[in-house]
Amino acid sequence: MPLTPSYTREKNPLDTASALALGWLHTARFLTTAAQLHQLPALQVPEIAFVGRSNAGKSTAINTLTQQNRLAFASKTPGRTQHINLFALGRRGQTDAVLADLPGYGYAAVPQADKLRWQQVMVNYLLTRANLAAVVMLCDPRHGIKELDEALLEVIRPRVEQGLPFLVLLTKADKLNRSEQAKALSIARLQAGGGDVMLFSALKRQGVAEAACWLRARVEQAGGPEQALA
Repeated sequence: MPLTPSYTREKNPLDTASALALGWLHTARFLTTAAQLHQLPALQVPEIAFVGRSNAGKSTAINTLTQQNRLAFASKTPGRTQHINLFALGRRGQTDAVLADLPGYGYAAVPQADKLRWQQVMVNYLLTRANLAAVVMLCDPRHGIKELDEALLEVIRPRVEQGLPFLVLLTKADKLNRSEQAKALSIARLQAGGGDVMLFSALKRQGVAEAACWLRARVEQAGGPEQALA
């Protein structure tokens, strides 16, 4: 009776890379919060900033990527969170990178004075934070990149021209059908001005592995300790 050949399934390099990236992101833990830029600690490790409109799903995206339910808090009243929150990343208690959760912008119920103050804080942060290694802008693809999003992209343009990577993450992609997703992706790529664009759904896990790999690659690119990322 002939023997049936046995086959060993080879590991998909992409699966391995995403598993490593997601495992690394799962080490995220609260580091500090600051109401003003001068209250932020001066850090030497790469820092990736998350920005977006108040209803763009920023907290949900951070929690999904780090596989933690309550790392980033979404205010019950959009636009009321007015602090920069830093989360440390790294195994065995070491910090090899930091995620920065910036206040959401664009919510109409916030007093105009607060809007202007926080817009200025964000501008100053994005222009002057020395260890800023990348920016992730979250956007609801049903509404597209709006005027305030375009203003933010314009703010970081000088740093982008100097090599700062940025990613437009189209959240809530599950709200669109396949053709609508393709259209939203195409339009966002035209508006992003050279940045990367990805579809993302916390509910369907769409784009989670890809976004995790993008974040990990940016830290490696910025010189994050390779042994901590391994």
